[in-house]
Amino acid sequence: MIDKTYASATEAVADIPEGASLAVGGFGLSGNPIALIQALLAQGTGDLSIVSNNCGVDDWGLGVLLNAKRIRKMTSSYVGENKEFERQFLSGELELELTPQGTLAEKLRAGGSGIAAFFTQTGVGTQVAEGGLPRRYDGQGGVAVASPVKDVREFVMGGIAGDYVLEEAIVTDFSLVHALKGDRHGNLIFNKAARNFNPLAAMAGRVCIAEVEELVEPGELDPDQIHLPGIYVHRIIEVGHDIEKRIERRTVSVAEALSRDIPEGA
Repeated sequence: MIDKTYASATEAVADIPEGASLAVGGFGLSGNPIALIQALLAQGTGDLSIVSNNCGVDDWGLGVLLNAKRIRKMTSSYVGENKEFERQFLSGELELELTPQGTLAEKLRAGGSGIAAFFTQTGVGTQVAEGGLPRRYDGQGGVAVASPVKDVREFVMGGIAGDYVLEEAIVTDFSLVHALKGDRHGNLIFNKAARNFNPLAAMAGRVCIAEVEELVEPGELDPDQIHLPGIYVHRIIEVGHDIEKRIERRTVSVAEALSRDIPEGA
C-alpha cells in the first residue's frame, strides 16, 4: 500500500529549500494550510516565490511569512486585507504579479494538467495584456520592474470574432494545501469555500503537501465524494478538527448586530 503520511508538519516541509516556489491554497482565510505555513516559518526558509489567491492578513495565513520577510514574490489576485503587504510592495521590498482571479485559477489548473498556456479574453485591452503593470517599485515612487506585453490573437468562438490574450500555466516546486478529510493514499475532500483554490494549488505543485483535519484509511472515502485524487498529493499530515481557524472579516445581519450590541457594519 502506498502510504503518503508524515509524522508532522515539520517533517513534511523539511526539504523545502531557500528560494523555492510554492502554490498555497486558501480563499481569504478559508482553507489556509496554517500548520504547514507555521512549520515553514519555524524552519527559517526564505526568498520564497508564492502563488496564492491572497496573502492572508498581517498576523495569519501567509501574512506570518510576509511579516518575517520570507517572501520575495507574490503572484496573487487579491491583496487588499494586508497592510504589511502594501508597505513592502510600495517600498520595493516585495515583487507582485497581480493576476485576474479566474485567470490565476486556470493557470494553476493548466499547470497541473500539462497544458503549457491558454488564450482568454480576460485582461484584453488592459495592462494585463498591454504590459506596464508595476511588479516591483524602486522604493522612491518609480517602477523598477513592470509586467511584459503579452501575445494577443483573434479567435472566432460561437461565430463571434474577438481578441484573446495568451496566459502561461503555473507549475511550482511545492504546494501546500488544507483539506477537511483525506486518506493515506492522498485522496482529499475539501469543505465549502476551502475548495476554491486548494485543489488547483495542489495540482500545480511538483510536490504537494496536504494537511487534513481527519485522516482515514484507504477505502473509507466514498469515491464519488473525493474532490482531488491522490495522484496529485505526495505527502499528508493530520492536524485535527480543533486546529485554529480565523475569520477574515466578521459580517452579521443588522438584526443580529442589534441583538448583541455589535456596531452596524462590523
